[in-house]
Amino acid sequence: MEENQDVVSVVPEDEGKDKFKKSEHVAFYRRQIQGPNLQHRALLDTMALTETGARLELLQPETQTRLLLSLSPCKRDTVRILIDELQPIKARYRVPDVLTEELQCEPLRVDQHTKDSVTLSWSSGRHQARVWHFPFRLEILCENKVIVTFNAKGKLWFEALQDPPSSEEDDSLWKETFRQFVDIKANGPSSIGADLCLHGFRNVYGLPEHSDDLRLRDTRDSEPYRLYNLDVFAYDLHSRLGLYGSVPLLVAHKPDRTLGVFWLNASETFVNVQYSPTDRQKTPPANRRKVRPRTDVRWMSESGVIDCTVLLGPNPQQLFSQFAQLTGFQALPPLFALGYHQSRWNYDDEADVEAVDAGFNHHGIPYDVIWLDIEHTDGKRYFTWDPVCFPEPTRLQRRLEQKKRKLVVINDPHIKVDPDWSLYCEARDGGHFVKDREGQIYRGTCWPGDSSYLDFSSPETRSWYSGCFSLDKYKGSTSSLHVWNDMNEPSVFNGPEQTMPKDAVHSGGWEHRDLHNLYGFYQHKATVEGLITRSGGSERPFVLSRSFFAGSQKFGAIWTGDNVASWEYLKISLPMLLSLSLAGIAFCGADVGGFFQDPEPELLVRWYQAAALQPFFRGHSAKMMKRREPWLFGEEVTAAIRTAIQQRYCLLLYWYTLFHQAHTAGLPPLRPLWVEFPREHNTFTVDHQYMIGGALLVCPVTEPGVQEVEVLLPGSGEIWYNVHSAAAYRGGRTLSLPVTLNTVPVFQRGGSVICRSEGHFSCTADLQRLPISITVALNNQGVAAGELYLDDFHSFRYRDAKSFCLRRFDMRSGWLFCRAAGGEGTFDCDTVVQSVTVLGVKTKPSAVTVHVPGTEALSTGFQFIETCCMLLLSSLKLRVMTDWEIRIS
Repeated sequence: MEENQDVVSVVPEDEGKDKFKKSEHVAFYRRQIQGPNLQHRALLDTMALTETGARLELLQPETQTRLLLSLSPCKRDTVRILIDELQPIKARYRVPDVLTEELQCEPLRVDQHTKDSVTLSWSSGRHQARVWHFPFRLEILCENKVIVTFNAKGKLWFEALQDPPSSEEDDSLWKETFRQFVDIKANGPSSIGADLCLHGFRNVYGLPEHSDDLRLRDTRDSEPYRLYNLDVFAYDLHSRLGLYGSVPLLVAHKPDRTLGVFWLNASETFVNVQYSPTDRQKTPPANRRKVRPRTDVRWMSESGVIDCTVLLGPNPQQLFSQFAQLTGFQALPPLFALGYHQSRWNYDDEADVEAVDAGFNHHGIPYDVIWLDIEHTDGKRYFTWDPVCFPEPTRLQRRLEQKKRKLVVINDPHIKVDPDWSLYCEARDGGHFVKDREGQIYRGTCWPGDSSYLDFSSPETRSWYSGCFSLDKYKGSTSSLHVWNDMNEPSVFNGPEQTMPKDAVHSGGWEHRDLHNLYGFYQHKATVEGLITRSGGSERPFVLSRSFFAGSQKFGAIWTGDNVASWEYLKISLPMLLSLSLAGIAFCGADVGGFFQDPEPELLVRWYQAAALQPFFRGHSAKMMKRREPWLFGEEVTAAIRTAIQQRYCLLLYWYTLFHQAHTAGLPPLRPLWVEFPREHNTFTVDHQYMIGGALLVCPVTEPGVQEVEVLLPGSGEIWYNVHSAAAYRGGRTLSLPVTLNTVPVFQRGGSVICRSEGHFSCTADLQRLPISITVALNNQGVAAGELYLDDFHSFRYRDAKSFCLRRFDMRSGWLFCRAAGGEGTFDCDTVVQSVTVLGVKTKPSAVTVHVPGTEALSTGFQFIETCCMLLLSSLKLRVMTDWEIRIS
């Protein structure tokens, strides 16, 4: 192959953050913020009830623009508001492939019709929609109380498509310049916008991805939240500028309701948030009841249509389910993907990989996956291997597979321009590349140097790309090879804001501006489909993507990108992951230790401890950084990291069960405290501690030299048990807890049951042979319950052949019951419960007996530790698939 000039593989030179726009640099944002309030009329006499809801026309009197409003209440308490031009000169872009299915709509009926408004209801009549004639606004009511008003402040904005101006006419709105880049708008100004008032709310969340607090800030005196996927190396902290991915979902919460607003638009989007009264306005106590709080949210997007769905909850769990029904449930990962991943840019060669693999065994640290970055390829040509450093990739993968471990390789969306490379020629000749505005193949600069970019918005391109992962086409790959999609915002080193120009052209003639935020979503989708096809549809894939959009959870995992080895980045990773979790992206994580710069040993330990208690768990670093394998920092650090990773592996059955809940009910494993304690005001802004499922509360240590941590234990009626000491604490208080370098505060909630694996791990495959220990944490009523989900951990047989089981453990009235939680699963295994620990037992039992149906009840020995009210039962060997009871007399 003729060698094209590579870009040297180093982090691209940061030109300060000046290469990225702020809102003041964006013309459509300025137009909407500075423009007049264009009041619209709802032409009530044009209303027609349809199978999918109601349609009516809107008129803007000054411009005579006519719009078509479609209102669709859907099953599961969501309301979709769709606004398009009544008669556009050509179709406007509507986001495809994100919504999982056609929404099941409820028929509407007219409850009241006056000259000023029409009130509509559906189903039981609990919810209503009221459309006001002038000025147009749309209210959504629950039990006759307005909870959301669309266009409350009259900010509805809709720039109609136009024919290009003649040479004599002013074309200033048809092009935009930023630095040296000129953006030519094929359709002219075509931005849209709307505002919504959320009545009674003063806490809103969501809108990832931003390096900011969990609770969204009031933006009236600062930058709006920007949703525009960008490659931002070492991003600023506490910033509302766009990062690698975007989910345009805003979640509002108050003690009696949780609701969501989903703005389905893939173009550049800004969101302004205003709280009333503001956080700075101190309402006198005498007036507090008179001032009803509200949050005003204004959305502005560069193109497309207004497609806004209001999710009515009313509780957090229902809201998660509603959003998952809309955009897809979290993919159920293979178990190995929940283990520890070891990565670096780059491991040098096959011998280096094997030495690192052996190092984990030598130091007794479990891990499952080792990763290869861009240097593993032949000259940055993806789907190839460096012939010198990785001459026998199949052998390498087989050797890892013998230890039940996997290899992940990187696969970016840019393709090296090389006429002597067959894959480049195939993509070029098949029409699989994005075009520039002149109709030629677009070329930009990335790691290989001169590159073209695959057009993943095209189904034909996605199908071709998926086929590239077949074992016969991807030479050197095996079925144990999994994939990492990076640089897929897309990153273009010489492009505006280091991304693709907005006037590049995709399949169907759509401009890149219309679908920019979908680019990484589509590569993720195509990669996953390629790995599924590779296995004949039998094996669950693992694919990590840096860029994402709403619905990316259907495909796999994401991470928070190029972070820095500092305490501040460790601390901000917590609210970033909680925001992603609220927005449906449940399988998320941050690079352990920070991608860039070298962490001090204490920071590295604390980061491992935090990340072991988060969904995606990967250590990763840049190649110019010092090596960072866990055993390179002295025995004390090695021991602390080993403990953190081992504890992660012990908890994997709990994590796997939580991912089953995410896959079937939309519940994220990582949850802000308010999700579990929705009526407790003091949880609404907490983002330095969180829940793992409903049973574990964790408070990672994110500051250096800490000897004591303040932990909020919510719920005045709750009991919390320290998992390390078994000490019990009442809820509804803040606890000062001593910590050492080896400890991180973790509490089990009274009323829960958690299953752990017992024994020594080298990787997740060991789970199938290891026994289980059960920890029963009693609440004030002496009751506890929990579930355990099991299947083969890797295939789709749980879906296609019902080969799974869901077991439930219930403790009540001194009896612990093990029963099937659902009767349809057919999976069987020999896993046994070896021991049971019961926390919160007030007095020593007189006897403990085990009852297995069809056998005689047997007494079993026990140990009672009075100082911490703990009962220990060991050597049980009870099959988890069998029904049994334990009686504590």
